[in-house]
Amino acid sequence: MKTIFITGASSGLGKSTAKLFLSKGWHVIATMRNPEKETELSEFKNVTLLPLDITNPKQIEETVLKAMALHDIDVVFNNAGYGLIGALESYSDVQITDQIATNFTGVLRVTKAFIPYFKKQKKGLFITTTSVCGFSSNPLSSVYNATKWALEGWSESIYYDLAQFNIGIKTVAPGGIKSNFMNVMQVSMGSEYDVLNKRLSELFSDGTLMDFTEAENIAEVVFEAATDGKDQLRYLAGNDAKRIAAQRIEMGSENFRIHLNNLLNKRA
Repeated sequence: MKTIFITGASSGLGKSTAKLFLSKGWHVIATMRNPEKETELSEFKNVTLLPLDITNPKQIEETVLKAMALHDIDVVFNNAGYGLIGALESYSDVQITDQIATNFTGVLRVTKAFIPYFKKQKKGLFITTTSVCGFSSNPLSSVYNATKWALEGWSESIYYDLAQFNIGIKTVAPGGIKSNFMNVMQVSMGSEYDVLNKRLSELFSDGTLMDFTEAENIAEVVFEAATDGKDQLRYLAGNDAKRIAAQRIEMGSENFRIHLNNLLNKRA
């Protein structure tokens, strides 16, 4: 029986991925900040619930060591994260550092903790949730976008480092995920940004920017990445992610940026 270690498994994509892998006969190590509050996953037979706040380096070390002692781990799914929405000038320093610590630094720390184990095993796979915002940015989410671009660049770079050890690196880049509505920190941004914020909401609502896919459908892409055996770095997840990626390639990054700015300002 294969085993996957999942961060951020208490809700959304993390929980949907845990349930899918369980249905496929895998053992799942589902980590979250408060596993004692988890009532759904705890009902499954082949699941291990462990505490993990990926902004806490000591707990990362303790939980990873415990997980490795309990099971032979095949895949690590770096999924924990959230969106920080608002104008940069409205963010506190704590909000900025917390966003980076959760979405980016936490992924690096979890991965670093598992690398010696996978090297010893002479195999292993890391999959990281990035985003369509890891290659095509949206307004009023600059720090969130920065963390996702960073994850894509880091993944491509470390791919070369780990390939020699038969350790794989993959990213799953979703567009909108319906469950993510509850995983966003909205920051008051001031009246100066009201027009832009309203227009952005319109473009989300009419599907121009994102179509919002069910988390269960994105989880299927995670399973594909974990099991297809391909030497492939990025997996686009959701029709909106595939459409935006194709548009950006067709137009070129500069023209795509101008196109989006024109949409935001209602220019033809």
